[in-house]
Amino acid sequence: MSTTSALDQIRMQIQWNRLLSVVEEQAQTLIRTAFSTSAREAGDISAGVYDTRGRMLAQAVTGTPGHVNAMAASVGFFLEKYPLAKMKPGDVFVTNDPWLGTGHLNDFTVVTPTFRGNEIVALFACTTHVVDVGGKGFGPDGRQIYEEGINIPIMRLAENGEFSEPVLEIIRTNVRNPIEVEGDLYSLAACNDVGGQRLLDMMKEFALDDLGPLADYVIESARAGMAAEIRELPNGTYHNSMRIDGYESPIDLVAALTIRDEEIAVDFSGTSGVSTYGINVPLTYTQAYASFGVRCVIGGAVPNNAGSLAPVIITAPRGSILNAPHPCAVTARHVIGQMLPDVVLGCLNQVIPDRVPAEGTSCLWNPVLLGGHGLTDEDYGDATPFAINTFHAGGTGARPDKDGLNATAFPSGVRNTPIEVNETIAPLVIWRKEYRPDSGGAGKFRGGVGQVMEISHSEDAPFAINCMFDRVTYPARGRNGGGDGEAGIIERKVKGDRLNAKGRQPIGKGDRLVVSMPGGGGLGNAFERDPAEVARDVVLGFVSPDAARSVYGVAVDEDGRIDEDRTRDLRAAR
Repeated sequence: MSTTSALDQIRMQIQWNRLLSVVEEQAQTLIRTAFSTSAREAGDISAGVYDTRGRMLAQAVTGTPGHVNAMAASVGFFLEKYPLAKMKPGDVFVTNDPWLGTGHLNDFTVVTPTFRGNEIVALFACTTHVVDVGGKGFGPDGRQIYEEGINIPIMRLAENGEFSEPVLEIIRTNVRNPIEVEGDLYSLAACNDVGGQRLLDMMKEFALDDLGPLADYVIESARAGMAAEIRELPNGTYHNSMRIDGYESPIDLVAALTIRDEEIAVDFSGTSGVSTYGINVPLTYTQAYASFGVRCVIGGAVPNNAGSLAPVIITAPRGSILNAPHPCAVTARHVIGQMLPDVVLGCLNQVIPDRVPAEGTSCLWNPVLLGGHGLTDEDYGDATPFAINTFHAGGTGARPDKDGLNATAFPSGVRNTPIEVNETIAPLVIWRKEYRPDSGGAGKFRGGVGQVMEISHSEDAPFAINCMFDRVTYPARGRNGGGDGEAGIIERKVKGDRLNAKGRQPIGKGDRLVVSMPGGGGLGNAFERDPAEVARDVVLGFVSPDAARSVYGVAVDEDGRIDEDRTRDLRAAR
């Protein structure tokens, strides 16, 4: 440690807390200035500060694990191409390369050096998901990365404080929403600039010439805190596997988690190979979400940075779907990657069963909707063309001593997009957005319920959906005696048929799209659930009276009145 006294320790801790506020203001700048709904409404972003060695010192609370933890690795790639000696004041660097950034082309990562005088004192990085990058659009139908959109290598977005017009023009020309995408790039640069300014203010206030001693303190303290948590666990190797829908065939996610003194290693050997479609996962994204699964229940009070991440080692065989090499298609990498915390938690349930939730929907249920020439077999006519990515979620798994969260995104943490916003920016009508009864897995603690959305074109035109859904064939599993959640359903209301869980499919003129999102798994025996809680679920519409009787053994009417005698008989019969 670089500190030698209790007063030094206190001073460093105050500076660390201040650093956390700096990156949170950095993130809020991005949200408040962003053009796309994914950033300003859903919060699908990340922001962080790094020392001059590329080590993440602090991340904003606002943000997603897939962005933050993957970005922690991507800053190192920026430094490989542009060492500090090549950086100048006014430089801003950018990439959306999936293997150098956060896993797919829709995520743009921007890195900005912060100068104090002539010296670089830190690097700020941020990421957001932009609405479109061209190609086939945001969907899983690409067969190679080249089909999925424009790929920007690590390069200067701005030099001497001036944005590169050739770079912006190339991007504008290749995307369907040029104003939104360009606006988000300016927002990313602005957010780093605010972070840099606030850091310089902080350094002046605390009379810091550089961040070296503080960086060492932050990283060493976090590493020590994480190591202390791991030491409390028994050494050993624990196995878990999960089968999910996949695209052309089911996918097996297989993990072996090994606890060794002060280290946790997760190896995904045995996992299915790469897909021929765009659901493959670059290794950085696998590492991001698998490490998050560990950190959810181990060292959760330790701030996320290079120190707390270092004791968690994630590996996957090259050529598996969790370590897909270039040029695999990867646009829908989140569908698979966001399942990894559940896989890891299944291993940890064998060690700390009282701290682990049941499986949830996990992957986002984002209907990507498009309208325009050539997108369906029907003539689009003069209807307004559009492309929109709406963020929505099913239910999470039941938690130890608590029910699962309803219609809540875990592990991504993004928010549902308000329907009023969707209807404002696209020619859509959302006729229904409501909880889906009985979709949460039964248990002493109930799984979170999903939601149902019903959507049509407001100008009576056909449109298309890019489906990137899972948990349709294989629902979220309950844990420790809890029931499974309900699987998801995608269907056309008028035509009356079900759609595939993945791929672009049309919604005909006059028809409506109905998306019924999955529920999370339950925890524990359903007959141990408090009848009053079951009655409350019935009143709120989470559980039907029929399910209350048949699944929970509670005789209750729609108004929540419990028949005590009938309930006693039902539970005794079990």
